[in-house]
Amino acid sequence: MDDAALKATLQARSLALQNLRVVMRAAQRHSMQIEKQCGVSGAQLWVMQEVFDQPGLRIGELAARMSIHQTTASNLVDALVKKSHLRKARDQPDQRVVTLHLTDTGQAVIGAAPQPARGLLPSALGRLDAASLEQLNSGLAALLAVVAPADRQAGLQPLAFTM
Repeated sequence: MDDAALKATLQARSLALQNLRVVMRAAQRHSMQIEKQCGVSGAQLWVMQEVFDQPGLRIGELAARMSIHQTTASNLVDALVKKSHLRKARDQPDQRVVTLHLTDTGQAVIGAAPQPARGLLPSALGRLDAASLEQLNSGLAALLAVVAPADRQAGLQPLAFTM
């Protein structure tokens, strides 16, 4: 590799690292603002927003909407039930089915929450067009192949600072 190509590669690497830091810190700041203002984590607020948008949501449906493992969704729900922000109800025809509903306290939290309630990253990704998402996924796949090729389960867990 000649000097110009090496310099360009180093600059691109530096810019990518800086951009990743900006994205992660912005998401972390948003999550901290939620925690400070609402007393719930960013992931918990996202749960509440999903239930607000679709009362009666099931835990499996919630997990799919949030792209997280069902056990993780269940743990988030249990924490919100303990805080009296959510309640679980059994479906009348099938008592095995548990549905989720916001309490009055939970609705007050949603009403006072900073936006976007689903989190900065999910909201931003939702505003990208299909071509941009494809390009982003391609670049991230290349990075993941080097960083954590076998740790695909990590993608089903919220970021630690949102928990």
